[in-house]
Amino acid sequence: MGRRWVFLIGLVGAVWLLGSGHGGQQPPVTAAQRCFCQDEVPDGIKSASYKYSEVANNLIEECEQAERLGAVDESLSEETQKAVLQWTKHDDSSDNFCEADDIQSPDAEYVDLLLNPERYTGYKGPDAWKIWNVIYEENCFKPQTIKRPLSPLASGQGKSEENTFYSWLEGLCVEKRAFYRLISGLHASINVHLSARYLLQETWLEKKWGHNITEFQQRFDGILTEGEGPRRLKNLYFLYLIELRALSKVVPFFERPDFQLFTGNKVHDAEKKMLLLEILHEIKSFPLHFDENSFFAGDKKEANKLKEDFRLHFRNISRIMDCVGCFKCRLWGKLQIQGLGTALKILFSEKLIANMPESGPSYEFHLTRQEIVSLFNAFGRISTSVKELENFRNLLQNIH
Repeated sequence: MGRRWVFLIGLVGAVWLLGSGHGGQQPPVTAAQRCFCQDEVPDGIKSASYKYSEVANNLIEECEQAERLGAVDESLSEETQKAVLQWTKHDDSSDNFCEADDIQSPDAEYVDLLLNPERYTGYKGPDAWKIWNVIYEENCFKPQTIKRPLSPLASGQGKSEENTFYSWLEGLCVEKRAFYRLISGLHASINVHLSARYLLQETWLEKKWGHNITEFQQRFDGILTEGEGPRRLKNLYFLYLIELRALSKVVPFFERPDFQLFTGNKVHDAEKKMLLLEILHEIKSFPLHFDENSFFAGDKKEANKLKEDFRLHFRNISRIMDCVGCFKCRLWGKLQIQGLGTALKILFSEKLIANMPESGPSYEFHLTRQEIVSLFNAFGRISTSVKELENFRNLLQNIH
């Protein structure tokens, strides 16, 4: 399944739209949401006139390390450009968990994800911490008086603060606990990728990427993280099961005759759809999915309010990702947040999916091209993280 999955990602989800804010605008600036860092993307990359030029693709060599490794290769083949525009015409729309970038905005750019893999970019330190701090502190239903364990922006933390945090977390309803675990799992997954595709050596001839065991241990070793690392990895597996469950439940949407991939070639459309359904049916046969029936199972009015809170919090996190200074980090951060938001949208739309007509427009449940690309690429990233954990485990065993 692994090779087929990679092949599918390359065909279904290679191109994603990255906008600058929403319709070219940054999110409203508040004390909680201001952009904490300067825009590090070279002007040539942002300029529409450079969009597919050789200059834009070579600018990466002229910047400092964080800018250089974080820059995005924006080149698309002519065939891919036509296919994207064709698919856009067939997009559906609905209330989404994440802010959708305006396709018509002059700042919106289509990015070939295969040319821009997620890996170490040099973007770290206070700027990166502040972005994640805003996400955790103000969007995970947490009061300011409760401090997260090992928060790099908090000082003087000890065991008592850790105990207080987890006592508070256990006291939350299952939905809010799940929300925190999903964000923590996503954060862990991103850190696994950065440790697995780390810039080990760079010369003027080539860059050598590989597994950085020290970096991985600093983030996840039980002793070095005072027990926090293993919790993060458990949350990663939790996220994996959530997205796996969503893929299994959305199969009827992709089975409909009206659903097409619009690769630009009708024969390829049919072939790729068969491949997609083959993988989705294999996922559906997996017996140990997450059971979401315990979510929003109480009072209907309260459940609907909580569900709306979920949606608004995810939309807010999507906006916060626009403040990330590293272009490539912003690309993959927004994509994975939108992929997770799409997974939640699917899980919370079970009745709508069940009532879809067999043919014709589906007015109750829709997935846009952007959501589909995000969904599959996000799950591809989480699946890669799970595989990389096995690789790191083997590397650590060889050391000892």
